[in-house]
Amino acid sequence: MREKVEAALDKIRPVLQADGGNVELVDITDNGIVQVRLQGACHGCPMSQITLKNGVERVILKEVPEVKGVESV
Repeated sequence: MREKVEAALDKIRPVLQADGGNVELVDITDNGIVQVRLQGACHGCPMSQITLKNGVERVILKEVPEVKGVESV
């Protein structure tokens, strides 16, 4: 499953990198929660939770249906 999640993240990375940010896969829990760390301009941005839910999570859930959710760590 890790490879599928990384592939999904590769689809969203160019958008984040265009704004000076990035996303790192930290872990996937046993209950299907993907833990990511927003980096660069995305880290600490007031819009980061919207980016996480409407961007990163949406892409991962579409590409990897076995994932239950995404959280920032």
